Amino acid sequence: MSSTSDNKCSRCMGSKCCTYVTEALGVAPRSKSDFEHLLWQISHRGVEIYKDESGWHLLFQGECEHLQPGGLCGIYEHRPAICREYDNDWCEYDEPAEKGFELYFRNYRELLDYCKKRFKTWDL
Repeated sequence: MSSTSDNKCSRCMGSKCCTYVTEALGVAPRSKSDFEHLLWQISHRGVEIYKDESGWHLLFQGECEHLQPGGLCGIYEHRPAICREYDNDWCEYDEPAEKGFELYFRNYRELLDYCKKRFKTWDL
């Protein structure tokens, strides 16, 4: 992360974009079996699930191992392509990503409650 005064990254405290990874599910969960699999995934520490306008995603909480105290990147000159391509025209510095979530599950209980509402026969 560059530290110049003319970009948002230099003003961001905590480097939010470097503290999680998201992965699109590809296919929206529909069946009880799909949601049972998601319940297994969200049972693991640091795993969350959300749905936004682009679809369903797994969110893995975990700070990048190269994030330095103060928020700079320890491998900036050799960072992966995805980091080089990152565009902060809009980022968590502007507003929390959660604001755009249609559904957000931070833990097993929240997702299970949703499943029980979605599938009236969940416990049968």
